[in-house]
Parts: sequence; structure tokens; C-alpha cells
Amino acid sequence: MSFNFATLWETVADTVPTQMAVVCGPRRVAWRDYEDRAARLAGAFAAAGLEAHAKVGLYLYNSPEYCETNFAALKLRGVPINVNYRYLDEELVYLFDNADLEAVVFHTSLADRIARVAPQCPGLKLLVAVDDGPTPDGPVEVPRAVAYETLLEAQQPLPRRAPQGDEIYMLYTGGTTGMPKGVMYPFGEFTAFFVLGYPPMIGLEAPADVAALMGTVRERAAAGAPPLVAMSAPPLMHGTGCWLGMMAPHMMGGTAVLLESRGLNAVELWDTVAREGVQHLVIVGDAFARPLLDALNAAPQRWDLSCLRLMISSGAMFSTPVKQGLIDHVPGLTIADLLGSTEGGMGSSIMNKDTPVAETARFALSPTTKVFTEDGHEVRPGSGEVGLVASGGLVPIGYYKDPEKSARTFRVFDGHRYSIPGDMARVAADGSLELLGRGSNCINTGGEKVFPEEVEEALKKHPAVQDALVFGLPDERFGNRVSAVASLRAGASAGPEDILAHVHQHLAGYKVPRALQLVPRVPRAPNGKADYPSARALFEAAAG
Repeated sequence: MSFNFATLWETVADTVPTQMAVVCGPRRVAWRDYEDRAARLAGAFAAAGLEAHAKVGLYLYNSPEYCETNFAALKLRGVPINVNYRYLDEELVYLFDNADLEAVVFHTSLADRIARVAPQCPGLKLLVAVDDGPTPDGPVEVPRAVAYETLLEAQQPLPRRAPQGDEIYMLYTGGTTGMPKGVMYPFGEFTAFFVLGYPPMIGLEAPADVAALMGTVRERAAAGAPPLVAMSAPPLMHGTGCWLGMMAPHMMGGTAVLLESRGLNAVELWDTVAREGVQHLVIVGDAFARPLLDALNAAPQRWDLSCLRLMISSGAMFSTPVKQGLIDHVPGLTIADLLGSTEGGMGSSIMNKDTPVAETARFALSPTTKVFTEDGHEVRPGSGEVGLVASGGLVPIGYYKDPEKSARTFRVFDGHRYSIPGDMARVAADGSLELLGRGSNCINTGGEKVFPEEVEEALKKHPAVQDALVFGLPDERFGNRVSAVASLRAGASAGPEDILAHVHQHLAGYKVPRALQLVPRVPRAPNGKADYPSARALFEAAAG
């Protein structure tokens, strides 16, 4: 399938040239300018010697330049590579080498790291610096780096290219279970997946093909229909934010709204939703949803959020009471809680004011998803067996330059190839999936298996608890003991004993943490995912 997002976006730019493509605070980039700037950057890549399939690193915070660089790499028929802006020297050297980067676009506030790392990466042909303001220690000079705006002004746009049919799309995992790995997709199938699947998610009819999708965009523009306005609260460097907050809305002619802050500010987010008329908001579970709900509870009359129709979450636990609280404030809201990972999608839980209240971590399986035990037989509904969730829809090619891990994750059962990233689950009698958690985080205590996500959910049911993480620590008697850190809501008061007594009311005794340390803030990555190593370090520091 010779599809490419860049080709779709070029058609959108021709169709709705004056509509906004990207909005970030006062910065507003119309589709005509968006396409032109991306084409000029793609021209600069080509002038530096980058060819089709070349890897371009995006070492950037959320910004219009992130979107433009992503677009430019795709125009080149290259591969945009997400680089976590929290990475330091060793992680950067590993990733730049592993991904075979030939160019890096970076914010000047991160220039000190690039200055140290670039000499160790001889494959880099182009370094592009995006000015994001003064830094406390003054500017850092990066040899060979070219200013982003200077480069665009001097470069002619790259002529549009037809899809080649052999392109790949690649996204690097977060590296929570080891060094990050590049998950490769056949780009035609990856594009088609969103072309066919995203419109129904936002309430439109599924198109028959790309031509039908572009026809819908043209018809909506001719009828003067308002553009789709979507916003990603998490960083674009993670798949959930990039795919559902920017790339998929763009193919509908939509506007991608970005927050100016580089951390979650609930008041800023709701201000932006109301001001820009955001219709679709992307978040990551309770780590984002709880602060958003707290802001609404504190000032229920402050915002008119009637524009907001859909909230999409993926990648972390999203508690039912928090969903219900958000819907109470925004009655027209539908919440789509998606079960998936960089390696593939597996199921969903949809909730609005008219649907029955769904259990936390209970998902409807997608038609191509199954659950298999370790020995390869399919888990029967209602059997109580625990198995591995297997996605059989859009299955990646594998991990870049890692055939051994690819063989472990992408496996064949009954003649069908599946992606098995490690999520453990049971299948209820009604066929729904009861998610237990990632197998790599499972705690074996005295022969019993404890999934941290289940215990974390029980801890967060205590009215004083804002957030919590659960992990195992070595124990001479039990092998591992269940341990936890938790943070309290602003103004709330509770001791560890009170919280653990509350958990005893909801879980079997062996699942209840043997020790709980209260910390000012539970550590999470910018995308809301758990940072278990930091949580263990906080626990040990508090206990010591």
C-alpha cells in the first residue's frame, strides 16, 4: 500500500490553505505556511545529503517546529525519530547510533547535550537549532549547527514526492524496561490503519479508501464546516500524543493545538480548550485526568467546555470514578480509554453519560485481539486463566536492529502473527478483557503474583490519595515484598496506616503493600507513564 501521511497533508494544504494547522499560544501556522515550511526543511535535509529512508531525530519539546520537522522528514520519504527530551548524554549516544540518525533538530535549551554528544556520532550530517529563548547559563555553541529559521529562509521547497511503497514508520519505545527500541511499521499499512480507523472514532463514517477520505475533507471545506480542533496534553515525542493529537487530526484537515507549558498545568489546559474550541483532547490516564478533574472541582463555573466532545486516553490506568467526575462536569463528553502500546492496539472502553458505568481496566477486545497462555493455548472466557494479550491487527515489522527481541514480541499462534508486548489479562465470561498489568512488573511474593496496577488502583480509591506506584523489593522470606509510594491531594491528610487499612477492604491481604511511604510527588514520565526506578529510590530514601 503506497500511502504516506505527507501526501495526505499536502492535499489538505491545497484544500484548506488558510485554516490553521498548528496553534501554540500566540503562534498560529496556517496550512499553506505549514506545508511550505516543511517543504523547505525537507529541501535542507536533501541538500545535506539525506535520501529516502534517512532517519531524522526530533529532540524537541512540543512546538510548531516539532510538527514541521515530522512533516519534513515524511516529505523526504525519510523516517522521523522521536527523541525523549529528558535523555542525557549516554542515552542520546545510544539512541543516535541505534537509529542511524543523519540529522537532528533540537531546541537550543538542550544544546549543551547536543554539543557533547554530536562529536561521538559521526553519521550526523545536519544539526538544526530551534531557538526557544534564553537559558540560565547563556547560549551554548554547537559546532556545525544551523539556526532553524535561517535554514528555512535560505532553502527552496523540496518538490513533492510520490510514496515509494517500501517506506517504514518507526517510533521509539519509552525505554521503561531497558534501552528504547525502534518499533517499525510498514508505512502504507500504518497510514491506512488511521485512514480507516480514526474517522469512526470521531463520529464520522469510515471512508472506503484514501480518495474517499480526501473527498470528505474537500466536502467539509466547501460546506464551510468548522475544522476539527484536537489537542495533545502529553508530549508529541510519545505515540499517543503524536498519532492521536496531531497526525490523525491533520489528515482530516484539523488543527493541532499545543500547550505552551512543558509540564501539565490543568488551568492552562482548560483555558486553552475553552479559548481554541478544542473538540478532541488526548491525555494519558489518571496522571493527567486527576489534576484536570481537581481543577474543575475547584472552579466548576470558570470554563465553558461545551466544545469538548471526545477525550482519548491510552498507555496508563484511567479510573472509572475519575472518568465519571469529568463527565459530570462536561455532560457531552465521551471518553475513549484505549488499550494499546507502541507495538499495537488491543481494545477499548467507551464511556459517556448514557452508557453504563464501566469497571476500571475492563476493555472490549478488538476483533483481532486474543489472550494466550505462555504455552500458546487461547484463554477461554470465564476460565479465570491469566494470559498474554496478543494484538493481531496492525502488527509491526519488528524492532529496528534487534531480531532477538522481535522474535520474542511478535509471535505466531495458529498461523496468525501477533504483537505481544507483555500485558497480562483474564477474559471474563462476557468476553471482555480484565487487564491485570505488564508482566515485567509483576511481583512474586511468597509464590503469589501481584500486579502493581491493581494495587495502585486500590490505593487511589482512598479519598486523600492523589497518585501511587507499587513495586516489589527484595525480601528474605517472601522473595519480594509489595511496597508503594503515594502522594496526597492538596490539603488532604492521611497516614500510611489509614491508607493501607483502606486497601485491606478492597484486596486480598497478600496484595496489600507491606510498607507505604508518602512522597510529595509520585514520579512519572512526561507522558504520564510510571517511573518505577525513581519510585523505588524515593521509597528507599524516605524509609532510610
